[in-house]
Order: sequence, then structure tokens, then C-alpha cells
Amino acid sequence: MNEVKFEELVGKTLTSIAHIKESQRWCEHIVFTADDGKEWRMWHDTDCCESVEVEDISGNLADLIGSPILMAEEVTSKEGTAKEAYDDSDSFTWTFYKLATVKGSVTIRWYGTSNGYYSEKVSFGEIEEEE
Repeated sequence: MNEVKFEELVGKTLTSIAHIKESQRWCEHIVFTADDGKEWRMWHDTDCCESVEVEDISGNLADLIGSPILMAEEVTSKEGTAKEAYDDSDSFTWTFYKLATVKGSVTIRWYGTSNGYYSEKVSFGEIEEEE
């Protein structure tokens, strides 16, 4: 998997978006497919003592299909501490992915927690053909 900037989706026309909760290789991930056959995956490599999941998808994913992507933006909170978190983890990170076409906009919100020693980062990469 070749990691790329999320903004690479700007100008692409998506034909499908699949939100997959679990599979053998990837825990939770989202696959974006464009009309030129390119595919991208948004995921987190799960490790011990941490959890990173899609907490919410605001908007209608169907609004992103069939029209060029006008905006693709990643916004990440600074890591927080336990006293700010609403659970009992030592560290947390919010990552928002904002997408828009002329038909509407969608925000995908990931929430990561850990004991402070593990990554809460969401990855985004282009899927290579042999995968």
C-alpha cells in the first residue's frame, strides 16, 4: 500500500465507497473507488492497548458518487489527555475527513484512544493491483 495525501481525491469521480467493519486483513476500513479504476483505502493498523474506529459519518455517502470531488480535507485534533477524554484512556485523537461534491458533503470522523504509547493515526493509501 502506497500512503498518499487524502487531498489526492480532489478532482476524482468516485464510483463506489465501501465501509467495511471487519475483514481478515484489515479491521475497520473504507475503500474509495474512482471511475479510472484507482482505489484508495482509509484504515488504522491495530496494535495492542489502542483502539481507532470510525465514530460517525455525517452526510450521505451517495452524494460523493458520480460527481468530481471538490474538497478532500483531513483535520486532526492534537492528542488529548485522559482528563479531557470521555473514556478512561490515557490519550485520544479525533481525525475528521471532509469530502464535498456539487451534490453535498460528508465528514468521516475517526476516534482513536490508547494508553499513550501506541499510534492513534488513520492511514490513507492507494491500493496497488497485487493487493
